[in-house]
Amino acid sequence: MTVGQFIEAPELSSHGGIRHAFFTRKGGVSEGLYASLNGGLGSSDRQDHVAENRRRMCEALGLEGDRLVSLYQVHSADVVTVEAPFPQGERPKADAMVTAVPGVALGIATADCGPILFADPDNGVIGAAHAGWKGALTGVIGATVAAMERLGAKRRSVVAVLGPTISQPNYEVGPDFVARFSAEAPGMERFLGPGQRPGHRQFDLPGYILARLAEAEVGEAAALNACTYADEERFYSFRRTTHRNEPDYGRLISAITLLR
Repeated sequence: MTVGQFIEAPELSSHGGIRHAFFTRKGGVSEGLYASLNGGLGSSDRQDHVAENRRRMCEALGLEGDRLVSLYQVHSADVVTVEAPFPQGERPKADAMVTAVPGVALGIATADCGPILFADPDNGVIGAAHAGWKGALTGVIGATVAAMERLGAKRRSVVAVLGPTISQPNYEVGPDFVARFSAEAPGMERFLGPGQRPGHRQFDLPGYILARLAEAEVGEAAALNACTYADEERFYSFRRTTHRNEPDYGRLISAITLLR
C-alpha cells in the first residue's frame, strides 16, 4: 500500500508493535538529480536538504527528532547491533542492523540493491539489511537473522520483506560476474537468465534474495515487486544514472522501528 511518500508491506503492517516504510523519492525538498526525498548521507546533495528529508521520514514513522540511523554501507555481510542512535557524523561500516530498542529507526539506503526489513513482532526484535548481489552472495541475510536471534528473536517468527530493487530485465551482468556467481553459488544458476550480448546474462537479484531468505528459514518472506530502474517517477536508480552519465543519484530509504 502506498501512502504519500512511502510504501507499506501488508506482511509487516499487519503486526502490532512495529512501524515501517519503504520510502519513495516523493515528498522531500531536494532538487535536480536528487528530487525530492533523497535520504543519502553519502550523496553530494545539500546536507540541509538531506537532513530535512530524513526528519520527514522520522515524522512519518511517528518519531521525533533524528532517530533514523544509517550505516556506511560497503557491500559486506557485517551486522551492527544498535542500542541507541549513533553519535552525530558517525556511521559504522556494515550492511545490516538489528535492535530490540524501541524508538530507533533502522534505515537502509539503496538505489537498485535490495533493502530488506525484518521483524519478529512476538519477541520485539527488528532488523534491516542492504543486499546487493555481493552482500546476498556472501551471507548478509543469514547474518542478520542470526544477529536477531542473539537478541531473542525466533527464526520461524521472523517476517522479512524485500523493498524496491532492480528487476531482472534491467540487470545485465558480464562474464566476470557470471563466473564468480556460478562458482560461489552452485545450484543458483537459475537466477542467471539469457543475456542480450555474448557472454552476458540477466541477473534476477530479487529472486536470489528470496532464495537466500528461504535458506535462512525465516517464517515469512515477501517482496514488493517494484523495480527501481523501470519506475523513475518513484525510485532512484544507480544503473539508470550510470546509463545517462549523470554525476550522482539520490538514495531511497527503507526503515523500520519498534513502537514504545
